[in-house]
Amino acid sequence: MRWIDEQYTRCPFYGSRRITAWLAGQGHEVNRKRVQRLLRIMGLEAIYPRPKLSAGPAHKVYPYLLRGVAIDRVNQVWSADITYVPLPSGFMYLAATIDWFSRSVIAWRLSNTLDGSFCQDMLDDALGRGTPEVFNTDQGVQFTARSWIDRVETAGASVSMDGRGRCLDNVFVERLWRSVKYEDVYLRGYESVSALTSGLRSYFAFYNGQRLHQSLDYRTPAAVYEGTSGDEERVFRPEALRGVKGFGAENHPAERIDE
Repeated sequence: MRWIDEQYTRCPFYGSRRITAWLAGQGHEVNRKRVQRLLRIMGLEAIYPRPKLSAGPAHKVYPYLLRGVAIDRVNQVWSADITYVPLPSGFMYLAATIDWFSRSVIAWRLSNTLDGSFCQDMLDDALGRGTPEVFNTDQGVQFTARSWIDRVETAGASVSMDGRGRCLDNVFVERLWRSVKYEDVYLRGYESVSALTSGLRSYFAFYNGQRLHQSLDYRTPAAVYEGTSGDEERVFRPEALRGVKGFGAENHPAERIDE
């Protein structure tokens, strides 16, 4: 699962067939059914366009509200997502909420299950710090639950949901996961939940308060989030990342954009 997680983080467009073949190339002979089972446990799914089917999901599907929208201020758009985090004796799930304009991590939580309660705790923490105009997520069960939707709408935010298989709709959280894993989790190799919790607390403090972002004119997320109400010189549109190096299956997986 650790090997799968690293390869998926590099190449989120890899499905079970490619991951099985890649594992075999690394000397790990496993069959595809096992890889599929492990991907389900880890909550991972390859990113690729899917056809629209006439039979919709059981939950209400909210529209994606950010197509063509200029992101030019803090608390305009927040996103939340969940990722798998490996440990020597098991694994944890990490959820985080990020502000699109400043890249600031508003709140985060760890859990040993995908039960939605830890996401709800994170949401309450985040909304205790502010309220976005739009809250964007994927269509995971944690974010389509009535308790999540009601909390977001009661706070006064509009609900936005990614199209299925569209990584660029929630791109900033995907980039955050790569930073967290390559700059902290994989490097430090945490041995326990307590060590992971402490390490992530330190990393997110560094990420928000000290890590300079090229796209923020070499400022930190905290400096932008806490000190900027608007910035006409730096406007982001979601479409701007289409075809950018590092965000397409045609690009080398090791190539990255400086967040």
